[in-house]
Amino acid sequence: MISLPQAMQKLIREFSRLPSIGEKSATRLAYHLVNHDKQLALSLSDALRKAAESVKLCQRCFYLTEEDLCTICKNPSRDQSLICLVEKPADLMAIERVGEFRGLYHVLHGLWAPLRGQGPESMKLQELLERLKDGVIREVIIATGSTVEGDATALYVAKMLSDFGVQSTRLAQGMPKGGELEYADDVTLSRAFAGRNLINP
Repeated sequence: MISLPQAMQKLIREFSRLPSIGEKSATRLAYHLVNHDKQLALSLSDALRKAAESVKLCQRCFYLTEEDLCTICKNPSRDQSLICLVEKPADLMAIERVGEFRGLYHVLHGLWAPLRGQGPESMKLQELLERLKDGVIREVIIATGSTVEGDATALYVAKMLSDFGVQSTRLAQGMPKGGELEYADDVTLSRAFAGRNLINP
């Protein structure tokens, strides 16, 4: 078997450490960058270095920023009394794409997952409590996923918020737009019935 150059092996190893990238995908990416697009490889290297050096977490909501506060936290037109709680920055970006939420955010950077050794201390929960102390926040929208960990986190946070006298709500969950009943699982159907709305003819 012909061995690869050490630099190529290292590149494949580094790619395979990324989420959802297996060894085959890592090998394809490495071959493409080295054999077909050296300019992309150089610009990618430069972009990675700059991002690693300059991007950090917002001191208030823990979203990504290059300054102390992100653009959302610095925006005075956002509703300062409303926080949407999400697991990761990608969730925040998905909500912002819709363009309907005008409040602030708080990124947990994790979920309560005891089986994986992740307890409440592994999330940015203490920092959330600090934001509640001034009494400005009236509602926290819990926007965690409908997984076992997401549900457990939502219940834990809701209990914690009730102790502070802050209202907590959760995003409605049920049938997706365009979804067919025959393919829906039991939990989705149950939540769709529980979260049903009136139809105004």
